[in-house]
Amino acid sequence: MFHVKHDYDVIVIGGGHAGTEAAAAAARRGAAVALLTQRPDRMGAMSCNPSIGGLGKGHLVREVDAFDGLMARASDAAAIHHRMLNRSKGLAVQGPRIQADRGRYLAAIQGLLAPQPGLTILAGEAAELLLDHDRVMGVMTVEGQRLHASAVVLATGTFLGGRLFRGDERHEGGRVDEAPANRLGQQLRALCLPIGRLKTGTPPRLDGRSINWARLEPQSSDEDGWTMSPMSPHRQLPQVACAITRTTQATHDIIRAGLSTSPLFGGAIEGQGPRYCPSIEDKVHRFGDRKGHQIFLEPEALDDATVYPNGISTSLATSVQAAMIRSITGLEHSRIITPGYAVEYDYIDPRALDHRLHLAALPGVFCAGQINGTTGYEEAAAQGLVAGLNAAARALDLASVKLDRATSYMGVMIDDLVLQGVSEPYRMLTARAEFRLSLRADNAEMRLSSMAMELGCVSHERRDHIERRAEQRERARAGIITDIPTDLLREVEEDARYAPYLTRQAEEIERMRKDEHVALPPSSTWRDIPGLSNEMLERLTSAAPQTLAEASRVRGVTPAALSTLWLHARKLQRPVA
Repeated sequence: MFHVKHDYDVIVIGGGHAGTEAAAAAARRGAAVALLTQRPDRMGAMSCNPSIGGLGKGHLVREVDAFDGLMARASDAAAIHHRMLNRSKGLAVQGPRIQADRGRYLAAIQGLLAPQPGLTILAGEAAELLLDHDRVMGVMTVEGQRLHASAVVLATGTFLGGRLFRGDERHEGGRVDEAPANRLGQQLRALCLPIGRLKTGTPPRLDGRSINWARLEPQSSDEDGWTMSPMSPHRQLPQVACAITRTTQATHDIIRAGLSTSPLFGGAIEGQGPRYCPSIEDKVHRFGDRKGHQIFLEPEALDDATVYPNGISTSLATSVQAAMIRSITGLEHSRIITPGYAVEYDYIDPRALDHRLHLAALPGVFCAGQINGTTGYEEAAAQGLVAGLNAAARALDLASVKLDRATSYMGVMIDDLVLQGVSEPYRMLTARAEFRLSLRADNAEMRLSSMAMELGCVSHERRDHIERRAEQRERARAGIITDIPTDLLREVEEDARYAPYLTRQAEEIERMRKDEHVALPPSSTWRDIPGLSNEMLERLTSAAPQTLAEASRVRGVTPAALSTLWLHARKLQRPVA
């Protein structure tokens, strides 16, 4: 048995979007935190596309910001293009999205971390978790350093057993030119955790100076001045335009002819990729009748000519990628700076987690980001926030954070993950939220900031801002509009517009919360419940719901099975833990 002095309260492994949010959140709650990363100079790097936000994703960014998180403020410090998606529709389904200057975004994240009290940045690679009878006690680095803590957050991104694929090229790595975390991955597999493989990818980066912009349809930045965080009073950088082009029939012919070079189609990649962001070869294969697929050409910086062609993620051979690019309008003479590639990596089945993102099999371990089977910066940041807050809660004996589907998109995502698991990388969509009329991106601060203050995870500056905005919001509701910010006025107007629907939705939420108090008997007893089919038993056992409400959200569970569970639970009258 270990007898050690804890060097830290919380150790966070990984310096990506999940890890940086987790480390900052835990420190804001008063924990002594170590953020362990192979490359401190790469903390906050945007390893794929240069954008933040979008449909559903923008909601997550605003919600993270309501807890005084980093992503929205860093986005505002680096944004060079703003676009409100679904602008023609209601506010509930509109999604704020920015394109960021990569270098400035990374610098902004690091600038927000540097002054954070209680946070120490350590350069190194995690080799293994230090365990005492499966309970975590800290981390051993590959350099042999023992770091002790009572809680650890795994935010490893695509680095656990990471492999890169491009044509017949094979490399080990979490992303290009960065080594994988193989030793930690091997330990987690040896612990018999439910581990699988997933895949993601990235398109070739282009030299913007070689693009014929005059042939393309421009897309300008929104002019109405909105920002990701209400803490940002205005936009900080010049805005640039994007451009739109499309693949052609010639492009598709080149891709079909080159499929033999694709590790995805050749069977070298086992992991499933994201359905909502497929590779271009997958698009051409699945949607062969389409005449073209849209491509958004997104500048990556103000002082760098690199352009990100959003929509043509690929792992085809470099020569095929070059021919493919030259077949696209406006890109006939484009030069590839870095060819696209696919990444395959380990993830842990998120059904092994509870709603705190705590890993039951290893007490004290929390997981956030792609290790939980998700894709996207925003999903990672939101999980990092929740995992970091709860890791600090465990270390310091504070209140845990459990968000539900009625309060936030973060709650929707976590509930989906821990009950349903994943068969492909999970991406947030507005359609996933049944209470989306009240979960708008514009009212995230109003919905969540009081909880954030109760948890003690906001700065004095943020607290003053929240209180000032709350007072302005009340004045606006009373019809006093002098000196009220435009975004607050619109929020209050939208609340009034949705009021009849929100009343009806509140009744649905109340019914859901009543069912949350109906606790289910232990899963070991379910086979003794008459009336549950083998199929229902299999679905329920896999999801392991704790309450009737959770059982109702397990995919494929029938109303008849729920009625049977309800009757059995009522007989037992087991209180919720």
